[in-house]
Amino acid sequence: MNLAAEFNLAPDLIYLNHAAVAPWPRRTADAVACFAAENARDGARHYPRWLQVERRLRERLARLIGAQAPDVALLKNTSEAISVVAFGFPWQAGDNLVLAAEEFPSNRIAWQALARLGVQCRVAQLTGARDPEQTLLDLIDNRTRLLTVSSVQYGNGLRMDLERLGAACRRRGVALCVDAIQSLGALAFDVEAVQADFVMADGHKWMLGPEGLALLWVRPQWRERLTLYQYGWHMTRQAGDFDATEWQPADDARRFECGSPNLLGAHGLEASLSLLEEYGMPGVQADLLERSAHLIERISAAPGLELLGDPRVERRSGIVTFRHRGIDNAALHRRLSEAGVVCAPRGGGVRFSPHFHTPLQQLDAALAVVPD
Repeated sequence: MNLAAEFNLAPDLIYLNHAAVAPWPRRTADAVACFAAENARDGARHYPRWLQVERRLRERLARLIGAQAPDVALLKNTSEAISVVAFGFPWQAGDNLVLAAEEFPSNRIAWQALARLGVQCRVAQLTGARDPEQTLLDLIDNRTRLLTVSSVQYGNGLRMDLERLGAACRRRGVALCVDAIQSLGALAFDVEAVQADFVMADGHKWMLGPEGLALLWVRPQWRERLTLYQYGWHMTRQAGDFDATEWQPADDARRFECGSPNLLGAHGLEASLSLLEEYGMPGVQADLLERSAHLIERISAAPGLELLGDPRVERRSGIVTFRHRGIDNAALHRRLSEAGVVCAPRGGGVRFSPHFHTPLQQLDAALAVVPD
């Protein structure tokens, strides 16, 4: 595969911000341009063909997480998917859930909003914890109904042991909700190995797709237990019968998709996932972790820099966060930006997030901008 042709970024740019919004591969830009041209020329004349692209997208997403396509719903974003679970879950007043203090707002606000239903959020501090999984599990009591966690923490790149959390939750009868936005498309993921009950992720980060399209996977045993609060023509068994006056929610995950699909986004994300499939997720993960290891080694060896993430191999992800001992984060980020390094101030430092296709020499060039 010619990665240089797929990722033809501006020559003065070093892109280390896949944990925020990723640049599209060439095939994705082409797919979106072709869709737009066809729409401008023929309108929705070929709508059935567009739906075939959406079908392939569901199948690719299902393979990415080790699931079945009928169990994958396509929603607008991770926040919507989390809200579907949070407010559909069969809570009773006095119940609680467990989450980490370091979560991105998407995986915090929706749960905090449950306070009006009498549901308590029990918050674990993972920063500095030698055993972050146990720190979460220690907060579970007999009123805990759900544990929600990001597969990788967005600020410092901490990679969670999801299989351990899943096994513990299963033993205790607690549901497990995984925000996988910082790992899908970067690291291997298997819903059955994890024993997750709910998984969600946007496509615009490590999956290399457009914004505005996300997956929601709900374990089939939970599907009918989630109360629906969004309704529309698309989520019914009778979706193609516009004259039907009686209706029932769809039997599969489409019940969570209330309205018209984002077919432009589907064309883009389907193309992006085709690249990841062709390269192979084992190769994607290996090459990505090689880049993280390279950054961690260089940063750890620099006396003027402090690595903020956990350097243990099993904790590594595509995110490497560090700070300078003599320059504040805002000034350092500004210096990097002016040099053409696209990164982000996160987690108390500056966050680098290359992908598997990022040339290793670009990592050295980015670090060369940082004064030692």
